Amino acid sequence: MKTVKLFLAILAMAFILPAQAQSVDEILENYFENTGGLDAWKSLEGVKMNAIVNQQGMEIPLEIVQLKDGRQATTIKFQGQEIKQGVFDGETLWSTNFMTMKAEKSDAEATANFKLNTNDFPDSFVDYKEKGYTTELVGTEEFDGAEAFKIKLVKEPVTVDGNQEDDVSYYFFDTENFVPLGMQTEIRSGQAKGMISEVKFSDYQEVEGLYFAFSMSQGIKDGQSNPITFSSIEINPEVDESLFAFPEEVATEEENKN
Repeated sequence: MKTVKLFLAILAMAFILPAQAQSVDEILENYFENTGGLDAWKSLEGVKMNAIVNQQGMEIPLEIVQLKDGRQATTIKFQGQEIKQGVFDGETLWSTNFMTMKAEKSDAEATANFKLNTNDFPDSFVDYKEKGYTTELVGTEEFDGAEAFKIKLVKEPVTVDGNQEDDVSYYFFDTENFVPLGMQTEIRSGQAKGMISEVKFSDYQEVEGLYFAFSMSQGIKDGQSNPITFSSIEINPEVDESLFAFPEEVATEEENKN
């Protein structure tokens, strides 16, 4: 009798798992279809976004550039200065130190983890199976006042303090129009270790046939967040190569020209 029950349980799981996987794929298929089409997203070569982040009452302009080959840079304009954050040239990850205002390269662990995500442009869910990612439909729940599908995404393991850990995020897709409403992930290091980082997406607008969220907020779940409002998003922009170069490398190139 126990053998029969075990067989039935295994048989039930065999039907449930494909159904969940298919449901995830159906949600993603609707998501891409409703936001411009999967082929259009795959053909995207880069984006340049101008935005205002509201931090403790201060409005700070910033520019974000992301390219298909993994290069990216965020430029913050603050008190007449340009501060670079999360700049990646394909090999080197660097940022401006807010205290010294000098460019500093990230350590090997942070750089290696960053490289793992460079194939996620323009979206982690594009060709996720080919990347070796796995997904799971956790269920439906309310997110930011709307009913949402909760999808678990597991990517390549990242290294934290020398140890490998699963890279797990939870995405929330609107059950009516299938666009992402938000994303949550556990913070793995620093003072906020163990807390849940949360990003919310809203105000989707069309840009040359693709739909982007023009309003975001980023912070700690059930805590304070920083609203980000995008004023413009440019598709396939022309970008100066020097934007991604570490400053000392830029200086060396200028000296060689002279």
